[in-house]
Amino acid sequence: MSTQAFRLTLVLLAAASLAACQSKASPPPVAAAAAPRAAPMAATMALPGGSGCGPTIARTQAVVGADVASGDLNKPVGERFSADLDRAAAACAAGREGEALHLLAAAKSRYGYP
Repeated sequence: MSTQAFRLTLVLLAAASLAACQSKASPPPVAAAAAPRAAPMAATMALPGGSGCGPTIARTQAVVGADVASGDLNKPVGERFSADLDRAAAACAAGREGEALHLLAAAKSRYGYP
């Protein structure tokens, strides 16, 4: 191979390398839009009204039941959460509102509910 052919080969390789660095990549493909998710069941159902520990616990129990029914919360966890809410409801029914609200707050915190 002659020196001139060798130099030409090197120039072509260098140009190809630079061209590869300067090429514009096509934008990434747009992911298919997911089907719109239905509103959470708790957002569309009627929650118990009123104030005090009884209705507050009942609202939380309704949300937990809806979450289990929709699959957002698995059944064993929902059962444990409901058992904790039953203890809070028993304290409320016995007139121990402070204890009931404390039990409710602890259960909601334990299971990640606001």
